[in-house]
Amino acid sequence: MIESIKKNKYGILLMIISSICVCLGQLLWKLSSKYGMLFLLIGFVLYGIGAIIMIIAYRYGSLSVLQPILSLNYVISIFFGVVILNESIHPAKLLGIIVIICGVFFIVGGDE
Repeated sequence: MIESIKKNKYGILLMIISSICVCLGQLLWKLSSKYGMLFLLIGFVLYGIGAIIMIIAYRYGSLSVLQPILSLNYVISIFFGVVILNESIHPAKLLGIIVIICGVFFIVGGDE
C-alpha cells in the first residue's frame, strides 16, 4: 500500500488539486446566477486549470490509481455545498461520503 502511494504521490497530489479546482469552478458557475458574469468566467478558468492539471497528473502515476481519485469531486462538492451554500448533509449523504473516501483510499493503495 505504501509503495503504491510513494510511486504515484505526485500524480495523486495533482489529481486532488485538479478536483479542488474543478469543484471551485463549478461552484462559481452556480454562484454566477446570483453574482454575475465575473463568477462565471472565473469558474471557467478554474475548471480549465483543473483539467490541465489532471492531464499533467497522468504523467506521474498509473491511470488505474489516478482516475478514481476524481470521485473525490463528489465529496468536495458536498463540502462546498454545506460550507458555502448552507446545504444540509443527511445520513445517507454522509454514508456515501465515507464509502467514496474509503474506496479512493483502497484504490490509491492498491497499485501493486
